[in-house]
Amino acid sequence: MSDVRLQRREVLVDGRPSLVRAGEIHYFRLKRDDWAGRLRLLRAAGGDTVATYVPWVVHERGDGSIDLTGRTDPTLDLGAFLDLAAETGLRVLLRPGPFIMAEMAGEGVPDRIRRERPEALPVGWHGEPAASSDLDYLAPGFLTEVARWYTALGEVVGPRTAPRGGPVIAVQLDNEIGMLAWVSNTPQLTDRACTELHDWLASRYGSALLERYPGLPAAVGFADAVRSPRPEWARALRLDLGLFFRGQFGRYGTELASMATSAGMGGVPFLINIHGTSGGSGASFPIGLSQVLETYVGRSQMAAGSDHYLGDLTLRTAADLHLINAFMAAAAPEQPGMTLEFEAGRGDYGDDLGHEVDPSAVVLKTRLSLAQGHRLLSYYLFAGGTNFVADPPRTDGTTRFAITGERHGFSAPVDPEGRPGATYEATAEAFGVARRLEAWLADSREEHDDLALGMVLDDYLTEYQPPLAEGDDADAVRDLEHGRGAGPRDLLGRVLLTLGLRYGAADLQRDPGPDGWPHLIVLGSPTARDRAVQERLAEHVGAGGALLLLGALPTTELDGTPCTILADALGVAVVREMRDGPGRFTSVIEVAGWGYGTERRVGRLQTYDAPDAQVLLTEAMSGAPAGLLVQPTGSGPAVVIGCDFGADLAFFATALERLGVTPGLRRDAVPGLISTTTRAGDGSRLLHLLNVSGSTLRSAVELDGEALLGGTELALPPRTGLALPIGVRIGGRTLAATAEIEEVDGDHVLLAEALDGTPRRAWLDGVEVSVPTDGRLPL
Repeated sequence: MSDVRLQRREVLVDGRPSLVRAGEIHYFRLKRDDWAGRLRLLRAAGGDTVATYVPWVVHERGDGSIDLTGRTDPTLDLGAFLDLAAETGLRVLLRPGPFIMAEMAGEGVPDRIRRERPEALPVGWHGEPAASSDLDYLAPGFLTEVARWYTALGEVVGPRTAPRGGPVIAVQLDNEIGMLAWVSNTPQLTDRACTELHDWLASRYGSALLERYPGLPAAVGFADAVRSPRPEWARALRLDLGLFFRGQFGRYGTELASMATSAGMGGVPFLINIHGTSGGSGASFPIGLSQVLETYVGRSQMAAGSDHYLGDLTLRTAADLHLINAFMAAAAPEQPGMTLEFEAGRGDYGDDLGHEVDPSAVVLKTRLSLAQGHRLLSYYLFAGGTNFVADPPRTDGTTRFAITGERHGFSAPVDPEGRPGATYEATAEAFGVARRLEAWLADSREEHDDLALGMVLDDYLTEYQPPLAEGDDADAVRDLEHGRGAGPRDLLGRVLLTLGLRYGAADLQRDPGPDGWPHLIVLGSPTARDRAVQERLAEHVGAGGALLLLGALPTTELDGTPCTILADALGVAVVREMRDGPGRFTSVIEVAGWGYGTERRVGRLQTYDAPDAQVLLTEAMSGAPAGLLVQPTGSGPAVVIGCDFGADLAFFATALERLGVTPGLRRDAVPGLISTTTRAGDGSRLLHLLNVSGSTLRSAVELDGEALLGGTELALPPRTGLALPIGVRIGGRTLAATAEIEEVDGDHVLLAEALDGTPRRAWLDGVEVSVPTDGRLPL
């Protein structure tokens, strides 16, 4: 049906850069007669692709046979569903597991596997069985069973893949790899894994192994020692397990890709989804990215998509989503941005009216992700359905194949009974945004100012925390969680977006490419920092680059080994660390005149000895320096904010200016207003504006020192967004306008009505022209 390739951060459909607009519909949760109606609703909303899990636990019947043809139940005729999707004009994104989660019993893997392949059952700390439905991905018996599942799938799916004229344009391998181990703090410490861990540690550390793990036994007794580690091993083991399983999961991805290809499902992109949002926050998302990094990075025709549940879009969650998108792009710069589970619906997953998400959220999230380079968005869950009685009926508190009762997808845009709900129109609007802007976004690049947020994925090696680690390692984990990513309170993302900075991320664990890093690296900083990262940052400043640290100046490596390479390069010594506590209200005073010049309460701080530095912040009681501007002779400048400072926008704006960065896109610094620009392959440019607040926000905009759109003050009503042409090339002309492009029709452009009802203004080749009242502008 379509040839789909991944190339140069783009998704090429039949050779043309495209935006894939998908919605998830579970055929196995619907009566067969209802398939067509749900697919038509997706098509009517503007989707061009249907995504679906294929649950092994449902297709494997009670007698052990696999039914993918409807032999035992017409609902299980996968081929018929794929064919019907094609007839409806939809492509297919297939998600066959083996794990699918999706509130399924056993996370989508048949119970038989756990009974017949007990060697695949993980044990964790102290040899206790896993508290989840996890399995050892690389257990030979499990892989044998997966190969059987994929082989059966290939007989149905293979002939229906895009290279053979079918609708299947991509296959997602497994689902949320590593998530169950993380959320249960249960590494997959099977005998097989422990044997390989022993060899990995010996290869990595050689003769220094016993120095790192005093008293660690050799092969005999090794597994028991790792499962019940000594407290003094805790930090080293936490880090090493994270790195080891990152490699294990990479091998698992390779095995799955090989199996899928052998089964006939190759020739289309293989996708991995990345879990990690928790409690409506994206701060922990990089844990998932760290876990699955080696499953897809650097592999041809493989890519990863995010899987995020952030609830409403506010300034806080917008900064989280921005960080998710930026970190994914930094991890795999040549791969297109994607979201394989893009939260849609009301968010009322408990069916108790306890969590209602504003319908506008899906549109605002779509606009932000598209501006940051996403090429595939799959809305989850688009349509609800029914959990049918399992074969054989289950006896673990439900007879059904899933754990949410009979109805499933309570809050989806289309409810379990097939009725469009309150968020259906909003989801259709989101699809419409992608369709209307595809011509200028499918091959676009976000334009960035000369700065990037630093990404250090090893800061997120906190998914496996050994027991009996209440001392140093528990403190180390809390320190990492406090300072990593966007810094304490996740402040940096919100401040940068509010100030109008256009920024991406830079992978600080990878040497800069030929173009180097941007001039300014902005970094949330714990007190522990990998030696190699400290060295790169010191080299960056030494070569004239700039640095802004929020949180702390590092004093150790991740494993606790003293390391002050960066501090030494800056000419700064850490004198003392102080924290809030009972009866103590740790505070700092801004003394440089950059911001409010007031005292602020902070949770923790460092004080410094830096004779040649300009003091920016002092500890309130002692007057000791707690924030500095330093510039060693012959080096670039650095601002070190040694505490969890607040959102003093004037202070940060001055800091950025002193560090050599000013926003190329200037507008009022209003919380809730988010802005960026994109440039397409033909040079067309769009100005993206979002208002995630509850008030109308107004601002004129300048770009590179010139007033945009005749200096018009743009007004965005609450919870709205715009993508305005500021240099879009159409029909040999260059268009700018104060309204979005609705449609290009021959030699006319249809401009949408302005959101605030003001008259539309437009410029062709830099000359203002009159816009007809119907918005149809002749070229």
